[in-house]
Amino acid sequence: MSDTSITIYHNPQCGTSRNVLAMIRNSGAEPTVIEYLKTPLKAEQLQVLVQQLGMPVRDLLRQKGTPYEELGLGAAHWTDAQLIDQIEAHPILMNRPVVVTAKGAKLCRPSEAVLDLLPNELQGGFTKEDGEVVEPGKASNV
Repeated sequence: MSDTSITIYHNPQCGTSRNVLAMIRNSGAEPTVIEYLKTPLKAEQLQVLVQQLGMPVRDLLRQKGTPYEELGLGAAHWTDAQLIDQIEAHPILMNRPVVVTAKGAKLCRPSEAVLDLLPNELQGGFTKEDGEVVEPGKASNV
């Protein structure tokens, strides 16, 4: 990955994901946008992504608005491989947005978490969809 390469796993229906994409663009970068609901990740790709994130697979699962409860994914018996298979089968289970840059990978919730990954600071102030202002140079504590 080059120093300026940025990939966002994006859901355009998600306000946080839209804010993160807009912040990346505000910093002067044009990311590779992967709409993972239209182009679902294969299990192998998900395994690599989880390794890049350095987080348990369970932390990548989204519960709200997904078949999480219906599938019983909160049960302890699920292995990481089985959870990854469930995300592959039901891409909506992947929490978003996930951003990967040369600085690392992160689930960017809250959206300001992306600031730690960007090669450049925001170009002036940025206002999120909910009206909250994000100041240039503000790093996340996430």
